[in-house]
Amino acid sequence: MKRLKNMKVIYAGAVAAVTAVLAACTSAPVPPPPAPVAVAIPPRPYPPMGASPNFMTPPMDINGVRRTVNVGISPEQTVWNLRSAFNVAALNCMKPEHAAILDAYAAFLKNNSRTLSSVNRALDKSFKAEHGSKYIHARESYQTQVYNYFAFPPTLPAFCDAVLQMSRQVQAAPPSDLSAFAAAELPRLESVFNAFFNSYDQYRTELASWEARYGAGPITRADPPQIQGMPQ
Repeated sequence: MKRLKNMKVIYAGAVAAVTAVLAACTSAPVPPPPAPVAVAIPPRPYPPMGASPNFMTPPMDINGVRRTVNVGISPEQTVWNLRSAFNVAALNCMKPEHAAILDAYAAFLKNNSRTLSSVNRALDKSFKAEHGSKYIHARESYQTQVYNYFAFPPTLPAFCDAVLQMSRQVQAAPPSDLSAFAAAELPRLESVFNAFFNSYDQYRTELASWEARYGAGPITRADPPQIQGMPQ
């Protein structure tokens, strides 16, 4: 009987302990949920060199060559486009370090006046054969595209540097074969623009990835710098 009484006492004590624990658990405040982890959103990609967010790069052909105003043209047009690039640089590359371009361009015109006149006549003949009586308008329209292409503000600093390098070569050793010179130098100038087009395509890829992860939003367009002159 005494043993049964002791067991009742132990049982009662155990029940009391459990009850006390449950009461303590019930009365204790519920801990707050963990704070959300802050997600660091990287800056939204922006167009390179202050270009417009709506700029369209020239398409590539099946060989990976961008179809610009300098692709698929005749030797005569290659010479004239190089002259146009030189002209644009002489009018728009106004930094002190580019001052030599203007004198080099004047010397280029003087030393190659006969060849350039011959090339000009050949181009007139070519445009007339293709466009008939409207050939002057067709040639001027194309020439405007060429000037605007070379005067594109985002690429102007690198373009001026490239023409400066070419101008030093012209001053040191005037080309004896202008056609061969243009065929070698125009692609070097073109590489400035291809580098920009590639960087712009990369920007568009990065922007699409950013928007897919963080959502699309407005983008502010920076006004491009003003062109300092219209080539003639």
